[in-house]
Amino acid sequence: MSKIKDIVQHLESIAPLAYQESYDNAGLIIGDASKNVSNVLISLDVTEEVVEEAISKNCELIVAHHPIIFKGLKKLTGSNYVERTVIKAIKNDIAIYASHTNLDNIRTGVNAKISEKLGLINTEILSPKNGFLGKLSVFVPQENSVELKKALHQAGAGQIGEYKDCAFETAGKGSFLPSDKANPSIGKSGELETVDEHKIEVIFPIHLKNKILSAMKKAHPYEEVAYYLHQLENTYDDLGSGMIGEISEPMEPKDFFDYMKDKMGLEVIKHTKAINRKIKKVAICGGAGSFLISQAKNKQADIYISSDIKYHEFFDAEERLIIADIGHYESERFTNEIFYAILKENFANIALHLGQTVTNPIKYY
Repeated sequence: MSKIKDIVQHLESIAPLAYQESYDNAGLIIGDASKNVSNVLISLDVTEEVVEEAISKNCELIVAHHPIIFKGLKKLTGSNYVERTVIKAIKNDIAIYASHTNLDNIRTGVNAKISEKLGLINTEILSPKNGFLGKLSVFVPQENSVELKKALHQAGAGQIGEYKDCAFETAGKGSFLPSDKANPSIGKSGELETVDEHKIEVIFPIHLKNKILSAMKKAHPYEEVAYYLHQLENTYDDLGSGMIGEISEPMEPKDFFDYMKDKMGLEVIKHTKAINRKIKKVAICGGAGSFLISQAKNKQADIYISSDIKYHEFFDAEERLIIADIGHYESERFTNEIFYAILKENFANIALHLGQTVTNPIKYY
């Protein structure tokens, strides 16, 4: 039987916690990771009603997009909905896991799902991040280089976009003098040794550093491995905020609004005035996305779709694009489908329940 930690580990292999924003609180929020799990409820939010639904369906775990706890709780007296939800979950032994901005930031995450709903093509991250890539340079005897590269690649190093098993290799001479306490695999203690070596260089996502170093040391023949690491400033094109793509056929703004309402299940769209051109290039950001308006303009998007846009931020459109606020819940409601697909493919022995509780606190009259 699967355990909660198995689900956690798998979700975090796809959306690592290292990818969440500094203000976030993704991860296992409530519960014992070693507990068995047979039923999982999937929901955008966690509220008292969602916990009640989990209880009614005998779920041991709720997987949600939004964390129920953002800031530290100093009391658990039931004075607000957060405290009451946490108390109810703990009393009924229900674990809560959240994958939030880490799921927003991956290429296959929340914004990819919105792009899929809108039928966008030629998609890319709207605002890629930097500082999330590292480079490993390691020296190894020539006859061991193939085996070492294989181990590094299996640990996740050497993936560049759509290319995997990428490495650069140069030949040279390595020299070392083992001490009397050393146990060298090549040479003898007290004697200077010169070896034909290769320097292998690979790029890797920085969150995999420990896994890659462990694989390197396990596969390397030397007692002491010579290597060095660099954190790169390169842009990581598979990681970042928002997404931009194109619709297959340009549309007039009104026609695109109708199309978007149909595909996204919207009641209302709050937007700036239509620009004097057809819509072709579409930028999006699930959730609160006003921080990406300038990037959408710089990428020459015809429309930017997000939520939680403030009054004065709508002026930033400057008639260079349309800003469309479709609502926070509405922009992320299909996130449940991401969790469902990930878990269904890898946990056939677990019953998955798509939450039926509508958690949107905003109503339209």
